[in-house]
Amino acid sequence: MATATYPPPPPYYRLYKDYLQNPKSAPEPPSPIEGTYICFGGNYTTDYVLPSLEEQGVRRLYPKGPNVDFKKELRSLNRELQLHILELSDVLIERPSQYARRVEDISLIFKNLHHLLNSLRPHQARATLIHILELQIQRRKQAVEDIKRRREEAQKLLKEALGTLDGQ
Repeated sequence: MATATYPPPPPYYRLYKDYLQNPKSAPEPPSPIEGTYICFGGNYTTDYVLPSLEEQGVRRLYPKGPNVDFKKELRSLNRELQLHILELSDVLIERPSQYARRVEDISLIFKNLHHLLNSLRPHQARATLIHILELQIQRRKQAVEDIKRRREEAQKLLKEALGTLDGQ
């Protein structure tokens, strides 16, 4: 019985046999997937849409609408979470059999916190990109200034060298 340590290459490797002589002979890569697709039995979409809490079957603990004050709501949910954790510790001490409701409340608060934070992700991505671009601009300006300074130093050295050559 013969066994191989690696599987054979996929059959489409033959499409690239003349690549070294003619790089344009290789086929174009497939176009990106748009819309919905199936991967490992699950349906996915390329459109990024944050599902609402209601779509996920979770009760919303903060007001709905475009003018949500994220900072205020995150602080409020954080305080509520702290309170529920303290209540859970009291329940575990006094009535250990009744902890399930408190754990469900804490889970609901965490889901709301998580949803609020996920709704801030696009803003965070934009702010991160702006910061990266500003750093790149700053580095390039510094590089230009460094090049100008070195050019001036080189011109100064050349003038001094010409002056010493003329003096001899």
